[in-house]
Amino acid sequence: MAESTQLKSEALMEQMKLHIATDAGKKIVKKIGLVYQINIAPKKIGFNEKSFVVDLKNGEVKEGPYEDGKPDATFSFTDDDFVKVASGKMNPQIAFMRGAMKIKGSISAAQKFTPDIFPKPSKM
Repeated sequence: MAESTQLKSEALMEQMKLHIATDAGKKIVKKIGLVYQINIAPKKIGFNEKSFVVDLKNGEVKEGPYEDGKPDATFSFTDDDFVKVASGKMNPQIAFMRGAMKIKGSISAAQKFTPDIFPKPSKM
């Protein structure tokens, strides 16, 4: 039987949902004010991707593609590389230069996508 692969990123997105509801999360929403779509692939970018929307205009994180027009920036990662960037173990600029992250949309919006917007990692 084929098992559906649980992405490590899904747990991180669940933490992000809770984080955005906190006072610290509300400050991030106020400061950034942008919408990001994040496509996460189990092994290879572009294959079997799962999409998440991190809406830092309205303070929401949800699964699925962005449906209200275009997001300010769209990122594509493998699951492992997304976890590294979100947890601060890999610099987003280095990830981009190495091809571990692909970006579509506004580069200025993309530059505001830093590990600071994610909750500090707890033991997973």
